[in-house]
Amino acid sequence: MPPAAPTPAYRRLSVEERRSQLLDAALTLFAHRVPEDVSLDDVAEAAGVSRPLVYRYFPGGKQQLYEAALRSAAEELQHCFDEPREGPLLPRLSRALDRYLTFVDQHDAGFSALLQGGSVVETSRTTAIVDGVRRAAAEHILSHLEITEPGLRLRMTVRMWITAVEAASLIWLDEDKQPPVEELRDWLVEQFIAVLSVTATRDPQTAALAEKLSADG
Repeated sequence: MPPAAPTPAYRRLSVEERRSQLLDAALTLFAHRVPEDVSLDDVAEAAGVSRPLVYRYFPGGKQQLYEAALRSAAEELQHCFDEPREGPLLPRLSRALDRYLTFVDQHDAGFSALLQGGSVVETSRTTAIVDGVRRAAAEHILSHLEITEPGLRLRMTVRMWITAVEAASLIWLDEDKQPPVEELRDWLVEQFIAVLSVTATRDPQTAALAEKLSADG
């Protein structure tokens, strides 16, 4: 009889590794279920640990765990728009949207709950986390536009477009992820050009930017 395979040695996780494990489990659950439908028992089971262990790392209970998971998701979303400033702007924007829409696709129910609000665990802190994602996305885009002092109308235009991207993402999920994601991405880029062209009729700074983008294209 062949010798039994050796049992893998047990490795105690560090505090940071254990916390990361619990957050990953929570994010996976929040990605596909609204927050109020996820319990600490669910998180413990998904992570393969006991409920008291979850409380040890998150003594504030579900609210603290949810906010920590939300911050982790927010950091990932912010990185979606952190595209290297190389090459023409519009292809950069397309790559950023690819990452953003991939996140939306992988966190469908959780993304809807996050942006639509109304959750029983929603607080001023969670609202601030979500708003931080929007502001960071707008700052990344303004940085790519290479305008050191964007005026009010240009700033408003970019932030309005970010809001439109969010709304389109939610509608896309509600419409069973149709049209195809590549078409949605291209459509959103075209909308960015369109809103810039409208603002350009009222703002010389945006007009110069729209002309530059047209020349690059």
